[in-house]
Amino acid sequence: MTTETTHDKLVRLRNLILEERDYAKTLEMNKLFEATREKEDLINYLAYVEEIAPEDIPLAGQIRRENRRNAYLFRATLGWIRETMEFFGKRTVTSTYAEDAGTIPSQINGRLLSGKV
Repeated sequence: MTTETTHDKLVRLRNLILEERDYAKTLEMNKLFEATREKEDLINYLAYVEEIAPEDIPLAGQIRRENRRNAYLFRATLGWIRETMEFFGKRTVTSTYAEDAGTIPSQINGRLLSGKV
């Protein structure tokens, strides 16, 4: 890293968090991974900073809020993906009718996304 001030690193971290959200929304995965990697480096550096200037306290608060906002977005998205996968994993036909009009268990395993044709 260059010899930037703590303030410059905090500004860069805030900008990376905002970029990270935009990359996630537009599904630009390579840029998202790059931004995340740089963000982790900055966080590791800033972990050793013991005090920040009083004028940087609002910036640190904004960083916290934006990072939580990203975390909520990622968690909600992951939940939505899980629900979708559960839906596609459910049995599509619960039972079949026998010749005497009774029901018998279906032989379908329920994996709509099994990859088998």
